[in-house]
Amino acid sequence: MKGSLTIASYSKIGLALVLLLLVPSVYAQTEQTSTANGQSSMVNLQSSMETDSLTIDTAALFSTTKTILDKKFLRRNLSEFKPDPIRATWLALVIPGAGQFYNRKYWKLPIIYGGFLGCLYALTWNGQMYSDYAQAYLDIMDSDPNTKSYEKMLPPRYSIVGQEGRFQAIFKSRKDTFRRFRDLSIFAFAGVYLLSVIDAYVDAELSTFDISKDLSLQLQPTFIETERIDMHHRRTSPGIQCVLNF
Repeated sequence: MKGSLTIASYSKIGLALVLLLLVPSVYAQTEQTSTANGQSSMVNLQSSMETDSLTIDTAALFSTTKTILDKKFLRRNLSEFKPDPIRATWLALVIPGAGQFYNRKYWKLPIIYGGFLGCLYALTWNGQMYSDYAQAYLDIMDSDPNTKSYEKMLPPRYSIVGQEGRFQAIFKSRKDTFRRFRDLSIFAFAGVYLLSVIDAYVDAELSTFDISKDLSLQLQPTFIETERIDMHHRRTSPGIQCVLNF
């Protein structure tokens, strides 16, 4: 009996020792698990903070970009458009009316192209009349009876027999007149072209000229110094001065 109790006692003591050895290891494992979970939570928190800061930075970047674009488009507004005189001049030289289109003065385009069409019509008409009268003058001056193009310039069944000298002078005069009109039409065409170029340049150059209500010329009464007596005394007389506000 005594031996069995001794064996049982030894068994209990051994079990107690095993439990004592296991408890620290279990506690350490639990502590490591808790530490790992804490570190994981900290990493997640930092990641969340970085994501939030990234979101805030992106929102600020979007707001700044939007402000810059708004200012850029505002500068391109029609009321603030400032054309370049050199560019306007080159455009007008290359394409008539392009300078006015660049300056956004669209209402001038019908005037310019109307001038070109008018000059072109005058050039065509006067050129044709000069050609007809020149041929008629040549026909009436030669001795060939088959060349009678001058009869197209006369009323039907009209005879110039005995009046050849008079009609020769008439045809020559009209030939010279229509030739002069044709040449003037060419100069007018070139004049409209040059005016369109000058207008494009001047319009672009004066686009920044102040034409507000503050630009005025007024006459105001004043006192004008007529004589300086000494350092502290001056003789003045009433007068009128022009005041330019700009």
